[in-house]
Amino acid sequence: MQITVDSILEALKGVSIIYTYNGKSFDLPFIYSRLGINLAEHFTHHDLIYDCWRYNLYGGFKAVERLLGIERKLTEVNGYQAVRLWWRYVDYFDLDALNTLLEYNKEDVLNLKVLKERLIST
Repeated sequence: MQITVDSILEALKGVSIIYTYNGKSFDLPFIYSRLGINLAEHFTHHDLIYDCWRYNLYGGFKAVERLLGIERKLTEVNGYQAVRLWWRYVDYFDLDALNTLLEYNKEDVLNLKVLKERLIST
């Protein structure tokens, strides 16, 4: 499936709030630069990094996970390596790299939900 404005809007059908970690500074501008869609105009955006700062939780998402004891299976993969996995897939059709990247992204999404629940219940 190709990632397009229409496919993103279809995937987010029924969603009213998008939660991110540092999405205001990174994710949303990146998506806008690549696809020309400002998701903050279509959805309410809640960047959890600011909630973390309010509770003196600083650093990247993985650092905050560690501080809160949120477990991660793929501890050896970080954002830099995720980009390398992507290019291994693109350049060499390395399906193992793609599968690792998808698992890493899945953990990000699931752990973001855990983080949101912890911060909102606090």
